[in-house]
Amino acid sequence: MNAPANTELPVVVIGAGPIGLAAAAHLVDQGIEPLVLEAGPVAGSAVRDWSHVRLFSTWGEVVDPAAEKLLAPTGWVKPEAATYPTGGDWAEQYLQPLATVLGERVRVGARVTGVSRAGRDRIVDADRETQPFTISILNADATEERITARAIIDASGTWSTPSPIGGDGLPALGEKVAVDRISYRIPDLKDPAVRARYTGKRTAVIGSGASAFTALASLAELAKEAPGTHAVWILRRGISGSTFGGGSADQLPARGALGLAAKAAVDNGHADAVTGFRTGSVEKSGHQLVLVAEDGRRLDPVDEVIVLTGLRPDLSFLGELRLGLDERLQAPVDLAPLIDPNQHSCGTVYPHGVGELSHPEKDVYLVGMKSYGRAPTFLAMTGYEQVRSIAAALAGDMEAAERVELTLPETGVCGGAGLFDEPEAAEATGGGCCAAPAPLTIGAPAASGGC
Repeated sequence: MNAPANTELPVVVIGAGPIGLAAAAHLVDQGIEPLVLEAGPVAGSAVRDWSHVRLFSTWGEVVDPAAEKLLAPTGWVKPEAATYPTGGDWAEQYLQPLATVLGERVRVGARVTGVSRAGRDRIVDADRETQPFTISILNADATEERITARAIIDASGTWSTPSPIGGDGLPALGEKVAVDRISYRIPDLKDPAVRARYTGKRTAVIGSGASAFTALASLAELAKEAPGTHAVWILRRGISGSTFGGGSADQLPARGALGLAAKAAVDNGHADAVTGFRTGSVEKSGHQLVLVAEDGRRLDPVDEVIVLTGLRPDLSFLGELRLGLDERLQAPVDLAPLIDPNQHSCGTVYPHGVGELSHPEKDVYLVGMKSYGRAPTFLAMTGYEQVRSIAAALAGDMEAAERVELTLPETGVCGGAGLFDEPEAAEATGGGCCAAPAPLTIGAPAASGGC
């Protein structure tokens, strides 16, 4: 098959989250036919998993311009720009209507299990770039199929692959055996079953970002109502002046308030902080768990463990493609220096597009939170700019692809979710930049969005 014929094939977008659906909208705007493949049963499945979590970003910062243009003829009305949606709001009021407009271009229950060049594994050079992509799909009814595409935009995020307890990045010894007592998500304490799980219990919270802040703050609120509820906050590093964020001086007011709430949980005795603790193993002690550090320290038994140590990209189904990834962050090599969390927060990452996101394999792009690998500095607005640039490049408009059409808000910090029930506090103190749940602030994400 020659290259011109490939242009008649669709561009396959993996993932029907905020960035994947925005990619589809931009492709439609460029006259290119997209096909969005979503593993979950509905659009925005990952976002719905954290529906109880409120964003730091306002509605004005989480709606893509091309998507809004596509929605406008339907009578869709954009929510008040200055208000803060929850994940559930984002999914129901924006992502689902957008998926509905895209119609048959979005397929749910379609899990991508492999991507390659037709007739070419990753070793073969001959005529490689002239071949279309072949995508293996496992459908919800357990049937398998293959489809072809002219290009691949992977917006599958990082939500499905949370990082483990182990301080070395590997699962701690015994972690997999104790999964019934371990959660890798912020608990929704409004859910009666979830609330019962933590009421009157001693819970270890592992992590040092906004995810952990959120869990600590919510458990502290529960402790005020339910005696015996207590948190043990486990940090791999020590506590410093920046541990709780910027507080009242934080340029993301909602994040600052969350950090102060976590500090109050410790100051008021609802949580104990354990520093310099890198978990090496998890042992069972009757109906409880004992965490053991790499240095041999053992903590008192706990009933539950909440692990919020970040997220990481699933690259397993891309093994036959030639990706150029940074060895540390697992982000595209040209993007990695721009997003290094040792140097950048979400507001200091330069807007980027097709140039920084290209790989040795032509017409393959990792976008959204997945493009950031393990870096937590991702912004939804950045993802929207990524897919605008890529769609322009696929349409042959390199001038538009290389043009920067985004001005990021300036901020010295990066954050995730706001407090569950206090949007007024954020609205009273100013806006925020981040557009994804707190789990993405530690090393993820993303799943569906970013910081």
